Amino acid sequence: MKKHILIVEDEEHLAEALAHNMQFEGYMTTTALDGEQGLRLAQSIHFDLIVLDIMMPKLDGLEVCRRVRGSGSKVPILFLTAKASDADRLLGLKLGADDYMAKPFLLEELILRIQGIFRRQDWYRLAPEEQKTYSFGENQVNFLTFEARSKGKTFNLTEKECMLIKLLVERKNQVVSREEILERVWGYHFSTSSRTIDNFIVRLRRYFEEDPKNPRFIHSIRGVGYRFIDE
Repeated sequence: MKKHILIVEDEEHLAEALAHNMQFEGYMTTTALDGEQGLRLAQSIHFDLIVLDIMMPKLDGLEVCRRVRGSGSKVPILFLTAKASDADRLLGLKLGADDYMAKPFLLEELILRIQGIFRRQDWYRLAPEEQKTYSFGENQVNFLTFEARSKGKTFNLTEKECMLIKLLVERKNQVVSREEILERVWGYHFSTSSRTIDNFIVRLRRYFEEDPKNPRFIHSIRGVGYRFIDE
């Protein structure tokens, strides 16, 4: 079945060009020309990906993303925006974006980003059955529901948090480089500071470590990356 992509972009000529190129690549597309229409579509139709402009009338892309994630949807979101600072990228990630492209951009690169998002989804979903739920120490993570349990409490992880801990668990007792983490979790072309990884590691340690400053499970390997150790 063809992947269905929602394009939310207020520049009509750009929305049409994006739809045409994605259809040429074999995807189904639906377009919305403002944030309110995009949100209504996202909440009523199943999409495999949302390509979302940030600066739009009626409802900006950040608010659309916030409400989509607030509804519990895990649909991948790729932001398109004229804003390109690290702070803007980090804000988009915190809201649950999967990738981020600054305007102007090459359509060929956008298609590669989309293919990368679908590749990472396929990798994540094809986990061996025994890894659907993983326990370590007093902690447990369900990679299907994103539900986690630690320190007597149950809570939900974001998709990126789940992808990161899954990658570390798959490579248990091995050093995973920052480059591999960026490629597997965020995509090879994702252009942001590797501090993003550090921020996610800090969050995972707060969730799962008794003493985050002296971690038992998630260890930093200076200048290289991280290693997950489960005794």
